[in-house]
Amino acid sequence: MKKGRKISGGKYKKPRKKKLHELQGKPRVVKLGEKKVKLIRASGGHKKLTSLSQDTINLITKGKAQKTKIKTVLETPSNRFLARQNILTKGAIIETDLGKAKITNRPSQEGIVQGILIE
Repeated sequence: MKKGRKISGGKYKKPRKKKLHELQGKPRVVKLGEKKVKLIRASGGHKKLTSLSQDTINLITKGKAQKTKIKTVLETPSNRFLARQNILTKGAIIETDLGKAKITNRPSQEGIVQGILIE
C-alpha cells in the first residue's frame, strides 16, 4: 500500500495547515570555537540567549565551580557523528584542561556550557 492513501486508493486530506506557533524552529548547533552567543525571541516575547559556538565550560568538581577550556569532543552518546564535527550537546563527553567532563545542560537553549568532571 502507498503511504498517505486509503485502502481504496483515495488520498487522505489534512483538515488544516499548521499554525505559526505549531511550526518547528530551526535547529541550532553549538560548535567548538571562539565564544559566540545570539539573543533570540522566545514564546511570549521573552528573550533567550543561545550559543552558536563555545570554548569554555563551567565545571563542577567537589561542590565548587571552575571555568576551564574545552579541548575537543570525545564522544556523543546520542549521535556519534556529532562528536566528529565537535558539536556540543547535552550528554557529550569532552576533553578539558582538568580532564574528561560530561555536559549537563543544553547549550543551544542557554548561553553557557555547564558540566561535571568524570573520574
